[in-house]
Amino acid sequence: MIKDLPQNVVKDIGIAVALESETPESKIWYVYLINKKDVPLETVLITSKGYGEKNGEQVKTSILRHAFPLIPAQSFKLIEPIDEATFGLSNEYWLSFYIGTDIFDKKFIFLPESIVDGNFIKLPLVNKPGVMIL
Repeated sequence: MIKDLPQNVVKDIGIAVALESETPESKIWYVYLINKKDVPLETVLITSKGYGEKNGEQVKTSILRHAFPLIPAQSFKLIEPIDEATFGLSNEYWLSFYIGTDIFDKKFIFLPESIVDGNFIKLPLVNKPGVMIL
């Protein structure tokens, strides 16, 4: 029964969109997984997709899948570049990983227009400006 399954809550792990570099013509953005835990994450799987409405029409991006065998404790991992044109969509990252024999998963969703200067922080471990969901 589902009530018998353990409640494996994801804590101290975030997905962040970081401003990598900026010129007068363009900005370069990357998405990172940030592991603030004191233990490594094993068999990490991440899917990403964008969806929403743009110019009165429903829009969906391709689903991208990423796999990493190990993310060390107190570290970060580059997931993918992200196009600024998708910031008007919901950008979803679904994370699954193991700690020992326990499996964890969590969905992180950057809502439309949430990746803006007013929401920037200095991202932990990455030390770049950006927006993070814990």
